[in-house]
Amino acid sequence: MAETLCVIALGGNLGDIPETFRRACEALSDAGFRIRRFSSLLRTAPLGCEPGAPEFTNAALSGFWDGTASDLLRVCQVIEADNGRPNDHVHHVSRTLDLDIISFGRETIDLPELKVPHPEAPKRDFVMVPVREIEPDLADWLLEQANGK
Repeated sequence: MAETLCVIALGGNLGDIPETFRRACEALSDAGFRIRRFSSLLRTAPLGCEPGAPEFTNAALSGFWDGTASDLLRVCQVIEADNGRPNDHVHHVSRTLDLDIISFGRETIDLPELKVPHPEAPKRDFVMVPVREIEPDLADWLLEQANGK
């Protein structure tokens, strides 16, 4: 299988986030994901979280994966769980780590467990700013997809 250029968004607001991101990158690499670029860290207000939730730290990374998108999703879910976020987590609450597959090449995937390009990405500056930093052409493509082009 050919390698696919993928973008993964990282976020978290509990614990030592830079260290958690480092461990996540190491685990992705160990699973066969070849990291190409990693964005700057971006601090943002929590969106839709419980009252008093701490700020989030967000970033994005791009890299190459030679498996399926579903395989990559499973790897991301294991990494989240290994960093204190179980698979049955509640949405929109504070967390140690969130890994979202933003793009898988230029594929459109519509499965119950995985939607790519990530449908909310173009609406979220905390995703698009880091993506634009590391993969500007892909950021433009994501916006085009969101606008139906």
